[in-house]
Amino acid sequence: MSLGSTLRKCRQQRSLTQQRVAAGICAQSMLSAIEHDQYVPNARLLVRLCQRLDISLDRLSLVDELTISTDDQLNDCLQRYCNAHQYVQLKAYLQRPATLNAVKTATQTQAYYYYLGIAAFQTGESSATAIQDLWFAMQMTEGKQLTVLTRLATVSLAVVLAKRGQSRQALALTQQALAHITDGGFSANLSVVDYLAALVFTELADYPAATAQVMTTITVITDHQASYMLANCYRLLAEIAARQGNDGSRLTALQKQRFLSELFHEKVPEKF
Repeated sequence: MSLGSTLRKCRQQRSLTQQRVAAGICAQSMLSAIEHDQYVPNARLLVRLCQRLDISLDRLSLVDELTISTDDQLNDCLQRYCNAHQYVQLKAYLQRPATLNAVKTATQTQAYYYYLGIAAFQTGESSATAIQDLWFAMQMTEGKQLTVLTRLATVSLAVVLAKRGQSRQALALTQQALAHITDGGFSANLSVVDYLAALVFTELADYPAATAQVMTTITVITDHQASYMLANCYRLLAEIAARQGNDGSRLTALQKQRFLSELFHEKVPEKF
């Protein structure tokens, strides 16, 4: 589901009218435009709508490209596990027969193997297993233009290879994931691709490139009045500063990350 349809579904589930939800926040016509994906709300407006509807921003983080079935409840559950970094639960949920039976299309299969590769890597399973799953997801693209999901699988594979010290392959995949990334316009999930590219540079100890990539990501997010991945970006800046022994920059970045985490309810990794 898109951002607009997700908000509309949450409103309807609570039997609320557009007029009631919009009251004191925005015009009813603007809410209608948001629900029909004709207008993208800025971060402040989105937070207020989420508060009115009593839903977490986590639910809206990855609503577009990363669905593995037509079952919205199943997709929501997977996204919650991923956003909360609960990878043991994510892996177990993916391996349920009911989950496997819900995967039907090629795109859903690609998303399934993307999730499976992430879960395998984050739970400490053999990196060869994660590489196999992510490689499979990366190859399952239709057409010449890279989709967001293909970019995510590609740069995630680059992270795994970078952690294994395979720098040449990791850099090649990172360049592939970033190529012409702005051609299709802004997407919140592309911020994850940019962030993971910075993480590749960090793992390869190319700290100037990592810092430049993070700052570019922050600029793109804020230019589009979005919020998703901002807290994670500053957490990564803190990690880069720590590895360089720059305690002042680390503390400044951590202060910004904690403020953004509290404001947008965005979970960040405690350890890299």
